[in-house]
Amino acid sequence: MRRKMAAGNWKMNGLSANLAEVAAMNDAAKESDCDVLLCVPATLISAIDDAAPDVVTGAQDCHQNVSGAHTGEISAEMICDAGAEYVILGHSERRADNGETDKCVHEKTNAAWAAGLKAIVCVGETLDQRKSQNTLDIIGGQLATSIPDLATGENLVVAYEPVWAIGTGLTPTTDQIGEVHDFIRMRLERRFGEGVGRSVRILYGGSMNPKNVSEIAVVSNVDGGLVGGASLRATDFIPIIKTLS
Repeated sequence: MRRKMAAGNWKMNGLSANLAEVAAMNDAAKESDCDVLLCVPATLISAIDDAAPDVVTGAQDCHQNVSGAHTGEISAEMICDAGAEYVILGHSERRADNGETDKCVHEKTNAAWAAGLKAIVCVGETLDQRKSQNTLDIIGGQLATSIPDLATGENLVVAYEPVWAIGTGLTPTTDQIGEVHDFIRMRLERRFGEGVGRSVRILYGGSMNPKNVSEIAVVSNVDGGLVGGASLRATDFIPIIKTLS
């Protein structure tokens, strides 16, 4: 059985003052039956790792090289050294704002695995692609090119994030979510075999919140959520943790 995951993506938010929120989240994580993960700015990884032992920590990106003249970048080894276990790769905001391609995400995923990190690889369509009925073609291409060949249920999590639903308050129907998650599962099984394909967790990442989590959590092949704004506040994130437990 795949263990459910409540993964928070803090994006460019969070200071040491926010550790009080994390303490409450840690209490919920201690009592939950799902994995609780916070992907935070690199400045907070060590602090959260120390203050919240029942919360797993992750980063939001890494460079594809181990080291070098890359001012302002951070390597997978550095992230691992800070105490993180996961890293988000290929988030739609990175793809859009930084021009990251599937090939770039593929290289970063290999770097993450080499450093011992688990990769959360994001895939998803824009509103124009959804309207053009190209959703599954887009996601199929992202899966094929972004994920390296050595994927397992231990080193890979896939997150479906409909780009048009992130931060907009819009949410796909449960039928739309189920169609995409079933498609991702089918593609993973076809490429990596039934055992690996069934072991990889698939998270939903489009504006999950306390109000819609119950409905989304029971959709076919939804193994949890990659949560944005609602993961910043304990009062919002704890109900999601409890629902996924």
